[in-house]
Amino acid sequence: MGKTQKVTSTGQVINKKPLKTRIWNNRGFYLMFLPIFIYVLIVSYWPMLGIRYSFYDYTLKKIEFVGFKHFNKMFSDAEFWRAFINTLELSVAKLLITTFTAVIVSVFINEMANLFAKKVLQTVIYLPHFMSWTVTAAIFTLFLSTSSTGFVNETLKNWGWITESIDFMHDTKLWRSVYYLVNIWKETGWGTVIFLATLAGINPELYEAADIDGATRLQKIWYVTVPELANTIIIVLILNLAKVLNLFESVFVMYNNRVFEVSDVISTYIYRKTFLTAVPNYGYTTAVGLFKSLVGCFLVVICNRASKKIRGRGII
Repeated sequence: MGKTQKVTSTGQVINKKPLKTRIWNNRGFYLMFLPIFIYVLIVSYWPMLGIRYSFYDYTLKKIEFVGFKHFNKMFSDAEFWRAFINTLELSVAKLLITTFTAVIVSVFINEMANLFAKKVLQTVIYLPHFMSWTVTAAIFTLFLSTSSTGFVNETLKNWGWITESIDFMHDTKLWRSVYYLVNIWKETGWGTVIFLATLAGINPELYEAADIDGATRLQKIWYVTVPELANTIIIVLILNLAKVLNLFESVFVMYNNRVFEVSDVISTYIYRKTFLTAVPNYGYTTAVGLFKSLVGCFLVVICNRASKKIRGRGII
């Protein structure tokens, strides 16, 4: 009674109970899921209602509908476009550098014969990932300081390579290099996890065949290891490309007024326009955030299609 029939592609008939009956029969599972569902609604979806303020002048004094005024202002603001371009340049460069550094380190660890030394090295390079960006920035600021406590500058002076301290953190020509170096130090170890897992799954018979053919160690790496890693590298790049605009904390803890030209990104631009102005217009910063989200969605769609072409299934 009340059952519906469903015919599968093989011709098998399946009797399905009504939805209400299925929910009641599985009420225990739904009750366990309910708190998570409510949490997701409140934390992830309720704030999305604030998108409407992109079309309002929203200050502490008034809330007034202005249509696309904020979007017109945003697209004509040179600071916004500078932040947008910086975001893309920093994110893409960081992604490529950290990914390929992780690949090189993974291959090096995989080639190590001493198991104890391999585990020690893995542990040492993993540890920086678990440090907060605030602590990481403080460590490198101390090391690169222009004062007498700056290890790098004092060492270079003692070696006679320089006569005056180099201001690494406030020089627009050097800031990005320092930023990439810090990211390599902090994230390379964590990035090696997936590549080491791939290397562990390579068929040993491939290396045995290479030995029979008289391949050297470097030739085995180039003709066996690297091709086996290629698919994983592409997948990692595609999956991370969708997050290129989500750049904030790593930049925020390291940038300053003197390097805005090369370090200001969309998220720090929103932060400054919201919290560092006398009378912030929340409508404008909401519009910038909405644009960032739309670009992010577009990148996710592109990456999903690329993923389907390369590995046969999407990321969403």
